Amino acid sequence: MAKLKLGPIADDKPVRLSVDLPAQIHRDLQAYAEALAREGAAPIEPARLVAPMLARFMATDRAFAAARRSIEHRNTAAITASPFTTDRGGPPGERG
Repeated sequence: MAKLKLGPIADDKPVRLSVDLPAQIHRDLQAYAEALAREGAAPIEPARLVAPMLARFMATDRAFAAARRSIEHRNTAAITASPFTTDRGGPPGERG
């Protein structure tokens, strides 16, 4: 059997998000959970697969990574250009 893209699922504090999935996607999640269990992972609820699958998808999406870097660059530039800081990074009037 080919190696699955997801490995063991980390136990992390979740944030509740409610979505409606088509029945076929739910069946696919169930099948994926069963495949993970056959590879030696502990049995897992199909719903717990959604977050790591989305994370993996976003981590491997080059266009998303480029867009994210662009957004972070703009945010950093905006903070750097703030009138509330000096070229030394402190508040105006602060001497170091």
